[in-house]
Amino acid sequence: MWELFLQDARRWVVPGQISTEPLTLRQVIVLLFRHLPLRAMFWFRLGSWCKQRGIPFLPGYIQRRIYRCYGLEIVVGADIGGGLYIAHPIGTVIAPQRIGRNCTIVAAVTIGMRNEWAFPIIGDEVFIGAGARVLGGITVGDRARIGANAVVTRDVPSGATVVGIPARVVKINETPTEREGVTESVAG
Repeated sequence: MWELFLQDARRWVVPGQISTEPLTLRQVIVLLFRHLPLRAMFWFRLGSWCKQRGIPFLPGYIQRRIYRCYGLEIVVGADIGGGLYIAHPIGTVIAPQRIGRNCTIVAAVTIGMRNEWAFPIIGDEVFIGAGARVLGGITVGDRARIGANAVVTRDVPSGATVVGIPARVVKINETPTEREGVTESVAG
């Protein structure tokens, strides 16, 4: 739990960037004092730790506390790698099957189920823009970028940039995907 939280905290040394420098306890306390989203992540990691150890009552209490105090609806105990950066937690819903390491979620994002009990798998270093919706049992590949307000309901390849409603691929690894005026669709 502590190591995952430290990875989260390193994302706040220079907000949004990935720092590899070790943090002192003093730096962690200063970062917690300055950044409300990091406090929410601390509670999430603590609640997940309690859930893994089968401690009754506390995980549910902590999940409700995160929602009440920070406006973040996140499933305590969810498989979320270290380095999660949530810029603005209020109005954000995070219910994934898995989220990889060093992901960025901007604001008012929804990650969750769609028409059936299936949740997204999100790779490492994924960026999810403000207001985006990532729904259903889909996979978002490593280093994918999801534009603001995009609605993603189909798999996104690694390194792809998707935008729109429904979301469609506009770039893969910084190369535009339009050929003869047709854009590849990834949502429907």
